[in-house]
Amino acid sequence: MKIRPLHDRVIVKRVEEEQKTAGGIIIPDSAKEKPQEGEVVAVGPGKWDDNGKRIGLDVKEGNRVLFGRYAGTEIKIDGEEHIFMREDDILGILS
Repeated sequence: MKIRPLHDRVIVKRVEEEQKTAGGIIIPDSAKEKPQEGEVVAVGPGKWDDNGKRIGLDVKEGNRVLFGRYAGTEIKIDGEEHIFMREDDILGILS
């Protein structure tokens, strides 16, 4: 990865959504919604507290996470779309 997030920011790559429904109906690209699930690609070192100590992040590279519909900023890295967001925008880690 050519970019390293600062402070409590993370870079997430969206997972690909299914092309068909459970019933076998193919969903066209125009009708798809962007998935709110992704894989953490890179994490920052954490933010500083009031005493000058660094607070680490709960998410790690490789975690599958859920995030809000309008969370973060979409960016392109090496031709692939990623989302640049704060750790606070992540709703949960999937296990």
